Amino acid sequence: MASATGNDAVKTPRHEAPAATPAVPGNEGNDSDRLSDVIRNARLATEKEHSMTLLQGLRLYPKAIGWSILISTCIAMEGYDIALVNNFYAFPQFNQKYGEAYTAADGSVSYQVPASWQAGLSNGAVVGEIIGLLINGWISERFGYRYTVISCLVLVAAFTTIFFTAQTVVHLQVAEILCGIPWGVFQTLTITYASEVCPVALRGYLTTYINFCWGIGQMIGIGVIMGNLWRTDEWAYRIPYGLQWMWPVPLIVGIFFAPESPWWLVRKGKLEAAKRSLLRLTSLNQETGFDADETVAMMVHTSALEQNITQGGSYLDCFKGINLRRTEIVCMCWAIQNLSGNSFSNYSTYFLQQAGLSDSTAYSFAMGQYAINCAGVFGSWTLIALGIGRRTLYLYGLAALFTMLMILGFLGLASDRDAASLATGSIMLVWALCYQLTVGTVCYSLVAEISTRRLQIKTVVLGRMLYNVVSIICGVLTPYMINPSAWDWGNYAGFFWAGSCFLCFVYTYFRVPEPTGRTFAELDLLFENNISARKFSSTKVDVFAEHVESEKLKDYQDQITTSHGKLVF
Repeated sequence: MASATGNDAVKTPRHEAPAATPAVPGNEGNDSDRLSDVIRNARLATEKEHSMTLLQGLRLYPKAIGWSILISTCIAMEGYDIALVNNFYAFPQFNQKYGEAYTAADGSVSYQVPASWQAGLSNGAVVGEIIGLLINGWISERFGYRYTVISCLVLVAAFTTIFFTAQTVVHLQVAEILCGIPWGVFQTLTITYASEVCPVALRGYLTTYINFCWGIGQMIGIGVIMGNLWRTDEWAYRIPYGLQWMWPVPLIVGIFFAPESPWWLVRKGKLEAAKRSLLRLTSLNQETGFDADETVAMMVHTSALEQNITQGGSYLDCFKGINLRRTEIVCMCWAIQNLSGNSFSNYSTYFLQQAGLSDSTAYSFAMGQYAINCAGVFGSWTLIALGIGRRTLYLYGLAALFTMLMILGFLGLASDRDAASLATGSIMLVWALCYQLTVGTVCYSLVAEISTRRLQIKTVVLGRMLYNVVSIICGVLTPYMINPSAWDWGNYAGFFWAGSCFLCFVYTYFRVPEPTGRTFAELDLLFENNISARKFSSTKVDVFAEHVESEKLKDYQDQITTSHGKLVF
């Protein structure tokens, strides 16, 4: 049984005894010894990952960091367009082209995109993303991450033409849905790739960097809008749409030369290719005693362990046995991003405009918010480097967000609307900072770590699909809450989202575990033994105390022997 100390030790489940396997020509009688070598090398690689510091990881994996940053940049495209569509609602030229005349109580006439079309445009991309997510769960596992991303970038370049030439709001709706398909693929592949090309020491940083890319895209988008405020013709909104063409070509060229995920290659039985990929992802730094063969052995052992726990690899398997709990947590971590009030903040410019700020001041506050989104990621890295766990950041972050949403709601009672509108803008900036320091950033790390390697893409896809479903619901409600021609709640919408945020806090306390510092194999066993979310960090586990079912490892052993001399454990 697993060796452990303390009351919270996990007992490693006993698996089947080694089965008799035919001897490999030239290696008769050595199968058992060679399988033991795989276990020993996997243990060595695991111990090295546990002892690796952040600085050592940076020195050993500089190329992995670069490739992960490149592929993660694809998310910036989605952030850019989402910033455009949500902030165009406060853009006079856009409203005059695609909106309808609206007469205010004082008799003044302005143009507004109806709340129904605001909801439709904002949710159009989400519908497309759901389609893309479903496709990605199959296509990326079949053809690999690189070719899938490149194909999606080609589609983005083609669909941008519809944005650029749109004459009616219906054309914009079609463009949002079609572009949402490749964006849905990017949402999960970037996270999966980042988590699979780096060691434990870097995993939290590279997965959360994806949120920085989202913020960069939003900031560029709002900056482009502000740069075109002075224009009074159709180019005021056509130029921002046309600039979407700046992303695909350089990304396609760079990603073509990127190494494939070694974990994906191991799952496909391409061990030589996995080793070559690892060597392309690492430097020749000898400080950590890195050995590519040992690391591949660790991946082989983890994959074999997961095969022993999870027999299938379909969407249905995500809801079977212990995988159901992992799928539920991943799904809820994604959903909490919207349920904690993020959907509300996405309409910040329009909301602040309706609260009484001028167009330029509202966009300036929005620019500050998006800048904070980017800076918040680095602040989150600092908190992670200080040893604060993902679960802790999530809990305290939700508590702070709840408090600020309540304050936002009470500002609606103020009689001085000018002062209240400025205070509202300030609170939304502080809210954005807190969100990015915690929930907004840490979510990307949690969903990448909690899901099993074997079902990771499909689990993250399901989680992101729930995120998008919740986003659709919030995207329908939010415009009605703040649109003066609809419910016109104004600041009082803060009370609604505060209640939702409190429920998210309660769920996180009881269900979200602490994955910090754990290898994928250790997380597998913690979930298999149904350890409480509140005891994950204190429970000790030895994944090598018992051999996994030898027949699983034997499948990999045959491949190793076939490439004898090229990849020897």
